[in-house]
Amino acid sequence: MGTLVLALLAVLYDRPLLLLGAAGGGGYLLAHQYRFVRRVRRLDRGLAVDLSVPQTYLTQGDSSPVTLQAATRETPLSVTVTANAPASTTVSPDAERSVEPDGTEPVTTTFEVSWPTVGSVCFDPPTVTVQDQYGLFAESFERGPTPEVTVEPNRPRRLHVGQGGEESSVSFGAHSTGQLGEGLDPAELRQYVPGDSAGDIDWKATARLNEPHVREHEAETDRRSVLLVDSRPRLDDGRPGETKLDYLREVAVGLADQAGDFDDPLGLYVVDEAGLATELSPSTNSERYLAIKDVLHDLPQKAGSDGDTRSTVRGPGGAQQAHVALAGDASAFSTTLRPYLRDSTAYVRRIESEPLFSTVQTFCSRLGGSLWTFIFTDDSNRVELREAVKLARADGGHVVVFLTPDVLFEPGGLRDLDSAYDQYVEFEEFRRELAGFDRVSVFEVGPGDRLGAILGARRA
Repeated sequence: MGTLVLALLAVLYDRPLLLLGAAGGGGYLLAHQYRFVRRVRRLDRGLAVDLSVPQTYLTQGDSSPVTLQAATRETPLSVTVTANAPASTTVSPDAERSVEPDGTEPVTTTFEVSWPTVGSVCFDPPTVTVQDQYGLFAESFERGPTPEVTVEPNRPRRLHVGQGGEESSVSFGAHSTGQLGEGLDPAELRQYVPGDSAGDIDWKATARLNEPHVREHEAETDRRSVLLVDSRPRLDDGRPGETKLDYLREVAVGLADQAGDFDDPLGLYVVDEAGLATELSPSTNSERYLAIKDVLHDLPQKAGSDGDTRSTVRGPGGAQQAHVALAGDASAFSTTLRPYLRDSTAYVRRIESEPLFSTVQTFCSRLGGSLWTFIFTDDSNRVELREAVKLARADGGHVVVFLTPDVLFEPGGLRDLDSAYDQYVEFEEFRRELAGFDRVSVFEVGPGDRLGAILGARRA
């Protein structure tokens, strides 16, 4: 600025000597700038900057430490190195993300970064800001590594699918009809008769028995299957990303993948509070498998359940037993209650209005024939579930039920392990009751670490 003023005064007042002063000031600035540039280049050659993230695979919503470290050779310049957090992350405004190295001894700072967005993201290189000791010149440039972090969506951890605490496996695939005919699995060896196909002759058996023999095969049929998924609010119990619905979704998506691998016809029916929310009838179209998985992944998150929603409605048999028990009771209470227990019509109407049961009625009537029904729900409304299973197994149908025990998802459910164990035993009794029906299998689904803690505490 002083040099510019001298130059202006020299022009205004026609004083050449002032120009000499301006030239001298300009020369000084040029020389100082030259020294600054040389020092910055020398600094850059000796600058060491490191940016590190201990975890490169994180879950949505996680936080992780990020460490910035810098060192440089001796320099008269002022040096500041600042870490740049990706735009998709969240960093506290008070976080210390800058260091000022002033020698070969590394200077370090660590700050927390939150990762709310799913995807892969790279850090930008740290920004190095250099300034001379007089504050006349400054320069900024980027140096250092660009670590990449992959943020995965919240999903259940330590998924357990089993029976009575023991791991089990469930799979799709072609199943034999029990009848003989064309197929892949050998079923019976018999003597050749005219009319049999030469392709069915078992030449090894023929050589061994000295007479032509053919081997019949069991006819196979694809399994026409339906996924029935309960998405009512109570299925949102649990921690974010590890709710009942999240665990059931993992199993349902896995079965959908297997069905696609085996070309089994697969359909999807989703239940919400109002009843049937989504209907995709069974098909082997590849687009149908993708559509089913898309619906499963997009199932809405809902508010948690309010209190204990476990049903205490009696079945028709239970109502009849209560009626018999009250037959000899002349109290006013018994007199009032007896007419309601005599007739199970009210019970039937109540069950038919339940979303899960009514949805089974819907697809059984529309699809007809033998079905494999895979039910995904919890054990809150046991009466509704029991009747839905009975209906689904009618007409030779097979039913596989995946249940999330309430005790594995209740907040603070493991504070009292004895109580949690008692609740699990009660659940296991109900699971076995359902599994006692013909053509019905029932599996527990939930966090394996919680279940292990409950069972381990009792064995200890």
